[in-house]
Amino acid sequence: MLQVDNISKAYGDRYLFSDVSFHISGRERCAIAGRNGSGKSTLLRILEGSEIADSGEIRFPKGLRIGSLPQHIRFTEPTLIEEAVLGLRPEERDLQYKVEIILEGLGFTDEDFLKAPESFSGGYQLRLALCKVLAGEPDLLLLDEPTNYLDILAIRWLEDFLLDWHGQILFISHDRSFVNRVCTHVIGIKRGQAKKVKGNLENYNEMIRIQEETHERTRENIDKKKKRMMSFVERFGAKATKAAQAKSRLKAIEKLETMEALQEEQSLAFRFNYKRNQSKRILGASDLHFSFDPQTKLIHDVEFDIGNGQRLAIIGKNGSGKSTLLRLLLGEIQPQQGEIFLGANTEAAYFGQTNIDRLNSAHTIEEELIAAFPDTPYGKIRSACGAMLFSGDDAKKSISVLSGGERSRVLLAKILLTPANLLLLDEPTHHLDVESVDAMMNAIAHFSGSVVLVTHDEDVLHKLNPHKMIICHQGGQEVFLGNYEQFLEKRGWTEEA
Repeated sequence: MLQVDNISKAYGDRYLFSDVSFHISGRERCAIAGRNGSGKSTLLRILEGSEIADSGEIRFPKGLRIGSLPQHIRFTEPTLIEEAVLGLRPEERDLQYKVEIILEGLGFTDEDFLKAPESFSGGYQLRLALCKVLAGEPDLLLLDEPTNYLDILAIRWLEDFLLDWHGQILFISHDRSFVNRVCTHVIGIKRGQAKKVKGNLENYNEMIRIQEETHERTRENIDKKKKRMMSFVERFGAKATKAAQAKSRLKAIEKLETMEALQEEQSLAFRFNYKRNQSKRILGASDLHFSFDPQTKLIHDVEFDIGNGQRLAIIGKNGSGKSTLLRLLLGEIQPQQGEIFLGANTEAAYFGQTNIDRLNSAHTIEEELIAAFPDTPYGKIRSACGAMLFSGDDAKKSISVLSGGERSRVLLAKILLTPANLLLLDEPTHHLDVESVDAMMNAIAHFSGSVVLVTHDEDVLHKLNPHKMIICHQGGQEVFLGNYEQFLEKRGWTEEA
């Protein structure tokens, strides 16, 4: 059993958490939950030994084998399969089939096995690193956002793989459906404290709600009691006949517990800037073809229409053309055949990784927004910063020092300032915590315009409730009329079979 006793961690004057205690035993799979910046990743690094707690103690069973993704990926073997085999225990290095199963589950093909590890994209190199960790079958598996860079099929495979895991798992993920399916317990970090709850995120949130309501009721009752007693002291403290009673009440007040009001945690405040549009047809494509390599089909024979207020989801495996299709619709690249139709008065706002990379590193956050929206009042710029949790001096941070998640929020602030009736969103929830994902999906639900969304998050797909979907396969694209639940019922993922 892993035992964590009263560990604390601070950076300068900022406390992440204090007196954190929990244990993990048996085949428990524990999700670490909490807002961005609450210390989830720090806690995981302390457990793996790459960071040291300021105080407290961690006790591991003798001989416990810990597995985690390396912070710096380095390969030594000439081929993918030879590198993957290094993840196996030394006595199992001849059992190559074990890593082949994992590699295929994570989206590699047989043809990939003999390619050099360095020839793959950063996302696939992370998949290889994940394969090596899983192949080693450690007793305690520590995973920080393992679904990042995985497509929807690889995520579904990983869920099943982890459900059969023989040991203990401690993991972080912003993907609500992944967390709820995999975890047996939630260790939540909130206001610097940690609580372990049996069940999923809904069980944890319900427990927190009950505890906080109880805290507030108790605090209010104590405050009311103090006021009544203090009122008696003020009325009768000067009277000789009541002075003893007043003094007794004063002592009783001093003995009563003082409870602080719970501070509200900041949340992203999404509200997209809708520009009225009465056109019936907002976006469409006819006989659309595009490929980077003439020898390999990527996008072909794509035809669809999006009506005013409709939602379209684009889903499928990595490399099957999802982001490329979005860029075609946006006009960033031109189709080699076919047409894209944009309705009259259609104004689009786009979120994509390419736009994040185009942020000016020399700007501060507010300078980046002012440069993009020079005619927008400064107060509105600051409001957009605040909505994305860049309040006060945080809005004056340089883009160059921001994390990936913070850069995503800068881009989202730009979208909030853009008058639009069409949202084109490529993995917009990638760097957001669960609460922020919920806030975004709530804003999309209340957006009167049309939405095209690329995502691998099944919870996001269910909440989007699209009118139609484009399913991207390696062999091409097909349009499905219906939402994701209907797709799973009627069609499902043929690749899984």
